[in-house]
Amino acid sequence: MSFLVIRARSDRGVTRKIRETMAMLNLTRVNHATIVLDNPSYRGMLQKSKDYITWGEVDAKTIEKLIKERGRMSGDKPVTDSTVKEHSNFNGIKQLSEAIASGEATMKDVEGLKPIFRLHPPRGSKGWGGIKRAYTVGGALGFRGESIGDLADRMI
Repeated sequence: MSFLVIRARSDRGVTRKIRETMAMLNLTRVNHATIVLDNPSYRGMLQKSKDYITWGEVDAKTIEKLIKERGRMSGDKPVTDSTVKEHSNFNGIKQLSEAIASGEATMKDVEGLKPIFRLHPPRGSKGWGGIKRAYTVGGALGFRGESIGDLADRMI
């Protein structure tokens, strides 16, 4: 299983440990997203920076859409099925996204694929829904579960 992690807040006035944790997650700017595996070390990192990010369990369909529309190779070139096939052992974006969603592969398995997605701010009247409150009380921060796909669709 994999998590989609999206940065919602700036690190202005944040302690150095949390700032470094977000840098280790490749979340250096607001509205950047990354995909991480579900393991204890990443869970600890997510809990540490929970007041600045939102995350949830991502499915293969959402990963495929992210890679097709917002994924970039080195040199800022778009990701296509042919580039995935050329730089990895996968036949295309669909097969890669299924492997990432199940936890069998990572973004590093495709040589030259950038580990972050630069997203648009959430579209719609709700927007983030408040970047100073947890998701459980109507805000944007913390664990979202499977509803991270809805947010990702509004940001692609």
